[in-house]
Amino acid sequence: MKTQAGIGRRAGALITAAAAVGTVVALPGQAVAAPGRALSVEGAPLPPYTFDSAAQRVQGAASSSDAVALKTGQTYRDTLKKDGKVYYRVDLDDKRNAYVSVIAVPKNGGKVEYGDGVKISMQDGSGTECGYQQVSFSSAEYTRPLAAYARRIVDADSSSCQRAGAYYVLVERESKATSGQDDWDLEIRYASEPGLKKAGPTELPEVWASGTPAPPTGEPAKRQGGSGIHDATSLTQGEWRSDIRPGQTLFYRVPVDWGQQLFASAELGSSASGDEYVGNALVLSLENPALGHVDAKTASYDGKPSTLELDALRPVAHENRTSYQDATSGMRFAGWYYLAATLSPEIAAEYGDKAVPLTLRVTVRGSAKPGPGYDGDPGPFTVTPDDKEAAANGASGARAAERNGSMEVVAMAGIGSGTALLLGLGAWTLVARRRAV
Repeated sequence: MKTQAGIGRRAGALITAAAAVGTVVALPGQAVAAPGRALSVEGAPLPPYTFDSAAQRVQGAASSSDAVALKTGQTYRDTLKKDGKVYYRVDLDDKRNAYVSVIAVPKNGGKVEYGDGVKISMQDGSGTECGYQQVSFSSAEYTRPLAAYARRIVDADSSSCQRAGAYYVLVERESKATSGQDDWDLEIRYASEPGLKKAGPTELPEVWASGTPAPPTGEPAKRQGGSGIHDATSLTQGEWRSDIRPGQTLFYRVPVDWGQQLFASAELGSSASGDEYVGNALVLSLENPALGHVDAKTASYDGKPSTLELDALRPVAHENRTSYQDATSGMRFAGWYYLAATLSPEIAAEYGDKAVPLTLRVTVRGSAKPGPGYDGDPGPFTVTPDDKEAAANGASGARAAERNGSMEVVAMAGIGSGTALLLGLGAWTLVARRRAV
């Protein structure tokens, strides 16, 4: 009995030690959930675009024959010269849709003109264009990140771009002769989307709720935007306050599930520094979970409150992809939708280089509906409980990713430590029992 009691006490001590180890390992995970970022500081240099720290450096090729292959789920970085054209390669099967996105990042303060922009397209081995998107600075002629994607969609009714094999992604920069000569940085992502187990509807409903709902009520909560897609600040429905400086772009993301509608507006607060008119002073852009461009609007500013609203968008649905309009076809899958707000650098000349109050109002209308029935892992094209938690807490995309990574490490460490301790406990118990005999 003494031996058994001794075994029990020592076993209890070992189990307590195992629990203590688990607690210590979990601490870094707690540290990841840090408070939100500080508001923009007047007079400090504008923060640069935040690239994904895990992005791999690549060099686009002048010829498709020399194109480097991209892997799904990986982020890449490259640069693009004025009027440059570069190729990348993706190896596709005949079952999954493919999306390759590019964030083109000119230097702050560079010169751009109407029509300057970037085009990204995907081609098969015969040069047939499978899908492309082209975006430009349009009438808001100042530098800011631009997002666009190319795509290959598996379609039983199509005879082109359906075979498995090598496909080529072409990124082209369009610049006027009088535009800036600086290279543009590129952030490149490749995502794949599974097909459906069973074909769903392919026609858009003729009637849908296109009316804009009343804006969210209540006092705005402070959530400063991120400096890139990677560290975009998570938002849920509500009214959100940031500070934005001339020439700065702030990034946010909102989870939107199947069947839900996203409505967003932005308001620049009033200024006591003047009343000069600045056209296209604010740009608000929306990108989908594959970082394809969906919509953009601009607003002028004259020192009084100024508001813009994105167009009313259809509920997220798989059949939206049948539309030729970016604003509809872009709402083709569930996941994180990204908002980017840019304040014109001209504001500094008229009102001083200081922050202007920016308020975002976000509404997500409708209850989540079941997905279209993917034949495989949806990857980024879904809304998870962790996504909803990140949106509620205001976690940045980078912090949420780090936290998920930390929790995986914690889980593996906990399993590893617990297994080792339990194995040690089992071995010690066996030895003790043999000695007792």
